[in-house]
Amino acid sequence: MRHLIPLAFLAAAVAVPVVAQMSMPTEAPGKLDPKRVVKGSYKIDPDHTQVVFTVNRLGFTEFNGIFAEPIGTVTLDPRAPGTSKVEVTIPIAKVRTSSPELDKVMQAADFFDSTKFPTATFVSTNVSVAGTNATITGNLTLHGVTKRVVLKARFVGAGNEFWGDKKLAFGFAATASIKRSDFGLTNSIPLVSDRVDLKINAGFEAQ
Repeated sequence: MRHLIPLAFLAAAVAVPVVAQMSMPTEAPGKLDPKRVVKGSYKIDPDHTQVVFTVNRLGFTEFNGIFAEPIGTVTLDPRAPGTSKVEVTIPIAKVRTSSPELDKVMQAADFFDSTKFPTATFVSTNVSVAGTNATITGNLTLHGVTKRVVLKARFVGAGNEFWGDKKLAFGFAATASIKRSDFGLTNSIPLVSDRVDLKINAGFEAQ
């Protein structure tokens, strides 16, 4: 038994996250400075990007859920922001609420029908920038239906990551509202609101 104890300590040491072993910075590396963002192609950081949705439930409460781990890219040129392109793919199976049972229900054929429509996509058609804010217009395809959606985006910050190869990273927060019925998602209307408010917390890193 005494030989197992050193092995247990060794295993624990190996399991310590790399970040915890680093010398932590004294301030956040990201700053509200758009000039830090340079021309190039960036990929979504799926672990730190969230598509949060809010609906009204029964007229009693506002209820939130999240689509986790989206993937996608942003291609941009700060000198020509109108040429920027945003493409995002959202896995429907990653929808999460506070109810595991509801998560399963939302995958069914009479709701999202994730077997037939496993992803939702957003592809921008126009980007307009004013200071640290942007309007991103694009096509959202959900449940096999494509509709025009306008995102109101706010730049959050940019800088170099402090781990690994210290890639340039930046993020923005965006909001939009859609109607479920526009996409054929009529389950439980009007007990659960037709209107869905979206908040996107998006993180990107240089490819």
